[in-house]
Amino acid sequence: MSKATPAARLNEGKKMSESQDQPWTVLRLLDWTTDFFKRKGSESPRLDAEVLLAHARDCERIELYTAFAEEPEEEQRVAFREMVRRRGEGMPVAQLVGYREFYSSRFRVNDATLIPRPETEHLVVETLDCAKQFSLNRPLQIIDVGTGSGVIAISVAQSCENAVVTAVDISAAALKIATWNAQKLEVADRIKFMQSDLLTAVEQPERFDMICSNPPYVSEAEYKALSPTVRDFEPRGALVSGPEGTEVIAQLLEQTPDRLQIGGRLIIELSPMIADACQALALANSAFGDLRFIKDLDGHRRILSLQRT
Repeated sequence: MSKATPAARLNEGKKMSESQDQPWTVLRLLDWTTDFFKRKGSESPRLDAEVLLAHARDCERIELYTAFAEEPEEEQRVAFREMVRRRGEGMPVAQLVGYREFYSSRFRVNDATLIPRPETEHLVVETLDCAKQFSLNRPLQIIDVGTGSGVIAISVAQSCENAVVTAVDISAAALKIATWNAQKLEVADRIKFMQSDLLTAVEQPERFDMICSNPPYVSEAEYKALSPTVRDFEPRGALVSGPEGTEVIAQLLEQTPDRLQIGGRLIIELSPMIADACQALALANSAFGDLRFIKDLDGHRRILSLQRT
């Protein structure tokens, strides 16, 4: 008798139906799904399985650890199987459950926004650290350029009560998600959302104390090599800058000097692969000084921080 192929055995989760001799407990579902996601190339298979099962059960992920012996209800198993199937096809977990944790808050995301990455938290930390250096008799004026789901603007507003934040994005669909997140997290009264291509449509205030941005910085060649989970499900316009990957950052460096207070800071997330090129662009602009890079947890240059001189 010929053996069934792996694809036939897996069949995108259909083998998760009850067997006669072994119940599908929470632990068994997690173990099976973890192995399945490993074969599909997930970078975090166990975490993916736990997040999806917790969502199907409408509980916190930590609650799964006290429910290993329980058998989820049929409705929960059906919902879980469907999410596992779609995750196996490459759909990001954040889009399946509709949210992503970032800087200790939960943010709504969809296919109009980038999924927040842990690396971007370094940008928030740098922004908040720099904010402490200002001594003003007025609110601190900060703008988040390319806000997406609003994670940077909202996280800064949550942690810096003296900040008034402007958040801009070229995508109207992304701005709807960002506005919803700000309302949900109760900082909408201190954030002004508006549609703009970088700073072009922003008139007030004339100058900001800080400009921060996680702009598109992927080159055309890099985009083709991205994981299908990213390439096929996240908005291309929020990822791709152009042939070199530095095009949008170069525009931002050109626009910033006229919009930033003397002594203010420009803080940009970038790819380590273009760090040297971005450093050269910044050094070529006489409006900036005190250039420094903040490294991510892997030791790569991830955040470029500049002071307006």
